Amino acid sequence: MPTVLVVEDEVLIRDFVSEELTDAGFEVIQVGTADEAIAVLEARQDVHLVFTDIDMPGSMDGLKLAAAVRDRWPPVHIIITTGKARPLSIPANALFIPKPYLGRNVVTAMRTFENMS
Repeated sequence: MPTVLVVEDEVLIRDFVSEELTDAGFEVIQVGTADEAIAVLEARQDVHLVFTDIDMPGSMDGLKLAAAVRDRWPPVHIIITTGKARPLSIPANALFIPKPYLGRNVVTAMRTFENMS
């Protein structure tokens, strides 16, 4: 079962997408900041994908988190989301899904990555 790290500061959104992913068969780890996400990635070696919002409190936003993941954990897949304008650039091989999104669309996007079915 692939493990997904959901990084979202809005608890209701984080719970919603986590429930959708769990129902789809993914193991889900939830955190509210990029700093917490880095701590999880440093402590665990079983994270397959990071699903991150861009706008979050803390020392880095979701784009900086995505760049750090790409640099430090290249095999980890990345999906970035925001309710604002699409960022001009995202890390190589990352996907962007605008908010609001349907949970099933997130699941479908995750399954396009290798080893995520």
